Amino acid sequence: MVKVGLFVRLHAKPGKEAEVAQLLKSALPLAREEPETATWYAVQFDASTFGIFDTFAAESGREAHLKGRIAAALMAKASELLAEPPNIERTDVLAAKP
Repeated sequence: MVKVGLFVRLHAKPGKEAEVAQLLKSALPLAREEPETATWYAVQFDASTFGIFDTFAAESGREAHLKGRIAAALMAKASELLAEPPNIERTDVLAAKP
């Protein structure tokens, strides 16, 4: 059962929206390699606002994800692609339907 999550909001720089979308799409295989990541979603809210939502059964999974390859790839490109640093929010999952 999932108990904790992460919600990350990303604002693309003007003209970098397609690159942000592609970066997120390319992260799916990396998420699949993380044994403690229960769910992982990359979403787009509007033309320049994106997000990542993922869930974990325990804090250890969330911490491993934050130190993993997706976070590293995102942070490596953040200054080039994003209008502001990623807004990373830790969440508690109150209810879920997997």
